[in-house]
Amino acid sequence: MTAPFPQWQWGSSHSRLFRAMEKFAATKPGSWVNRRFAPLDRWLLERTDAKYTLMGPVGAPVILLTTIGRHSGQPRTQPLLCVHAEDTLYVIGSNYGRPRHPSWTTNLLAHPSATVTIAGEHIPVTAASLEGAAKEPIFQRFIEIWSAYTAYRDRTTRDLRIFALTRPAANDTAGPGLR
Repeated sequence: MTAPFPQWQWGSSHSRLFRAMEKFAATKPGSWVNRRFAPLDRWLLERTDAKYTLMGPVGAPVILLTTIGRHSGQPRTQPLLCVHAEDTLYVIGSNYGRPRHPSWTTNLLAHPSATVTIAGEHIPVTAASLEGAAKEPIFQRFIEIWSAYTAYRDRTTRDLRIFALTRPAANDTAGPGLR
C-alpha cells in the first residue's frame, strides 16, 4: 500500500451554511454561480497550496488537479471536490450536469499523469477511469459529501466520468510540466 493522501478540510459539513449551499448548488442558478466562482476559487487555492478554498467554510474536500492539455501540452489546473479512500482519491467530471464532459476529464484520458495539490503538498498521480459497476459505489460516496451530484447526474444524458487517482509506482514519473 502506498502512502495515504493528506486530508485537509476546514469548516463543517454539518453546518446550516453547508446545507444551504448544497441545496443552492443543486439548482441551475446555483450551478451557474459555482461555474462563475471557479476561477476565483482556483486563484485562492493556488495561492494557498490548496489549503483554503471558497468552499472551505462549508467543509467541502477540495483539491487542485493539474492535468496536461491534450492539444496544447500545457498544464491545466482545476479545483475539484474529491472523495478520499486512503491511498486513492476519486474525482468526478460532473460539469454541473451540463451536456459536455469537462475538459480536464478528456485531458486525463489522453495523459493520465497529473498532479494533485492538497494540504500544501504537490503529489504526482496517475489517473484511471472507472467503468461499469465500479462507478456506482464511488458515485454514492460523492452524493454523501455533496448531494448536488444527484441533480447534476439527473440533468444530463451523458455518463459522468469518475477517475481514481493514485500515486505512481516508484519507477513512474509525472508528465511534463507538472509539479
